[in-house]
Amino acid sequence: MHGAGNDYIYLDATQPLPLDFAELSREMSDIHFGIGSDGLVAIMKSDVADFRMRMFNPDGSEAEMCGNASRCVGKYVFEKGLTDKTTVTLETLAGIKVLHLHVVDGVVESVRVDMGEPVLEPAKVPVLSESAECRISEPFRLGGREYLITGVSMGNPHGVIFTDYIDDELVLVEGPKLEVADIFPRKANIEFAKILNRRAIEMRVWERGTGETFACGTGACATAVAAVINNLTDRKVELRLRGGTLLIEWDEASNHVFMTGPAKFICDGVFYRP
Repeated sequence: MHGAGNDYIYLDATQPLPLDFAELSREMSDIHFGIGSDGLVAIMKSDVADFRMRMFNPDGSEAEMCGNASRCVGKYVFEKGLTDKTTVTLETLAGIKVLHLHVVDGVVESVRVDMGEPVLEPAKVPVLSESAECRISEPFRLGGREYLITGVSMGNPHGVIFTDYIDDELVLVEGPKLEVADIFPRKANIEFAKILNRRAIEMRVWERGTGETFACGTGACATAVAAVINNLTDRKVELRLRGGTLLIEWDEASNHVFMTGPAKFICDGVFYRP
């Protein structure tokens, strides 16, 4: 399945499976010897929500949360008959998320996800900062270049950089260096964002443990939050990603971030392990 081009392999693990999901993700995500994907998502039963999601990157590392994957989980459980609810709670390592399914003639057309409250306190992102309250466009030098980085956590760490241009050198060369920079104690997803107007942002992302992806839901949310606290956009904004557009709203009353976007099936089948 994919959400705005962010494609994962989804495994129905609502019945216990004696599998090493980390190793399985490495095998299945390999484009030459496996299927090829941005990672593996196991859909499981939960004691505290309707379902539980575990998400693994292609390198086998487990991520706390993936916004695009959560939308696909909502579509999967509804259209595969695992639930008849149109409001679904989903347990993740970043807490319980609420999925609101927009269903037309039995098909989930889009999903609105309550992504919860953004975390700006540097120690909790985590990101190193001169401020104990938040890191807002603080300069950081790497390899002779200076970047103004805003730190945001949406359950996983993000470093958002606003720029007048976005090219392959920034994303593919500088992205992996910034991911592992010493200001990020647990590494980070790196977003390069260009402000188009008060209601639209263009963005490319280098994801921690994955590389560039066509979309990143938590990254889109983090970028929207960073844009607001830098006074660059309104609280409701379109994030234009390589794989499509996500609508992000940072609600002032609740302090919650809401993400709306598509979820699509690609194929299903049987995987034969080596």
